[in-house]
Amino acid sequence: MPPDTLGQHGPPVDATPLGEGEAEDLLRGICFKTGPPRTVGVELEWLIHDREQPEAAVSHDRLRAAADAVRATPLDAALTFEPGGQLELSSQPAGSLMACIDATASDLVSVRDTLGRAGLTLAGLGVDPWQPPRRLLQEPRYDAMEAALDRSGSAGRAMMCTSASVQVCLDAGEEEPGPLGYARRWQLGHLLGAVLVAAFANSPFREGRRTGWRSTRQALWADLDPDRSLAPRSRLAPRDAWASHVLATPVMCVRNGDGPWDIPQGLTFRDWIRGGGPRPPLRADLDYHITTLFPPVRPRGHLELRMIDAQSGTDGWLVPLAVTTALFDDPEAAETVYRTVKPLAETAGPPAAPRNALWTAAARDGLSDPELAAAAEVCFTIALEALPRMGASDHVLGTVAAFHDRYVARGRCPADDFPDLARPPHGKGLVR
Repeated sequence: MPPDTLGQHGPPVDATPLGEGEAEDLLRGICFKTGPPRTVGVELEWLIHDREQPEAAVSHDRLRAAADAVRATPLDAALTFEPGGQLELSSQPAGSLMACIDATASDLVSVRDTLGRAGLTLAGLGVDPWQPPRRLLQEPRYDAMEAALDRSGSAGRAMMCTSASVQVCLDAGEEEPGPLGYARRWQLGHLLGAVLVAAFANSPFREGRRTGWRSTRQALWADLDPDRSLAPRSRLAPRDAWASHVLATPVMCVRNGDGPWDIPQGLTFRDWIRGGGPRPPLRADLDYHITTLFPPVRPRGHLELRMIDAQSGTDGWLVPLAVTTALFDDPEAAETVYRTVKPLAETAGPPAAPRNALWTAAARDGLSDPELAAAAEVCFTIALEALPRMGASDHVLGTVAAFHDRYVARGRCPADDFPDLARPPHGKGLVR
């Protein structure tokens, strides 16, 4: 879903310095836009592998040629490429779950056909199991991002260049309290999010080795940065908590029109407003700063749920989209699932997601964790009951039910399918 903020990646174009009160008001106003939930979107990131030799590195020239071919393909979704060459499709906001699924499925047929003519395929895995980080895109913003994240270790480069996800985008919710209220949905996202991590964990390998995590991708995000990947720690109301968090998070970079971007050390956005930066910040700088924060749930007018590994197979992506949308947007399901996951807050404890015991268990253990397995079973049952009320097709219902039977009902997740990295038969296993 398109962001409600400017979110531009180039240098700022306006010239009015941003005041502290103005920044706080903007953050409270733009990040939780309320109204009856009615739109849904999905952002699908994919690794690109050689169809016959998925373990072999695809050359940059070949990836660039493939990107050019896909860009020439008519699509309903917005198309972008990540720093390591991962392909991302961002759907248009849809008025229903089925409208979103149908449009995205049609786009994926076109993308797969285009890549197939070049001998390439989309790989639905949370982290590339073979390749080390190799940055394809050489742009000032990625130079700055890499340098800033390198201060915290190697997780940043791996995230930028070797990870892929399913991001579900839903309306923030209603102003009033209740199962569809924005405050309830905000809390639900941070508890249900751990269940989604565990159920859809699909990245047990990195650089040819088993990592000890079912979701290595989520482990990388948790290790990314002392502040940037955390949910707000504050017990304040959602709007106030998010505004405080954004202004207290260090600035990743200060954009320049010419030459490399500045990479300040420890400069929070509030400090920048108060005169600590190389120039006064502008509204566009605040918009860009928000895009450099990577919490599990990011409010940008709507809610971005960012914690789900990319999924395998032709239709694997639609399962987390359908399940999450049903649990958030069907009022009966939302009330029941909230009661189901609320006790998980005790396991999580006071630390912010994803650096707490609940989220760590989800990424490391998947559904082998008994508490998460029990919650996932209830959540999938609730979703399967709600999906017909939302107009889901028989195909969607069958796909979700098959995932439930194969994984959730057995206390398993997709990561458990891969005992080793020996190349599987064509069309199975890691060839996705």
